[in-house]
Amino acid sequence: MDMREIMEQARAMQEKAVELQRVMADIEVDGQSGGGLVRITLTGSGVLKRTHIDPSLIAPGEREILEDLIVAAHADAKTKLDVRLAEEMKTVAGKLGLPPGLGLG
Repeated sequence: MDMREIMEQARAMQEKAVELQRVMADIEVDGQSGGGLVRITLTGSGVLKRTHIDPSLIAPGEREILEDLIVAAHADAKTKLDVRLAEEMKTVAGKLGLPPGLGLG
């Protein structure tokens, strides 16, 4: 393999890495707690994008329960996000011809 081929492969890998970042930025996962009373959406980078709180939870004396449910919903979404990102990384690593377990992360 000559230097030109190596540079072409490096450029192709860089383009695929940029594409992977774009794909991951577009990923959104939902998490929930309390049987769906609290729902949140996280972006591929783990940013909390949306929340939904069932109106029945907003009552005097329920603040602490609501706060705990929000934390639980975030944890649920983050777990799902981590799984989804690992799947995406595995797919991209396969496309790049990287050995299993090497990945990009």
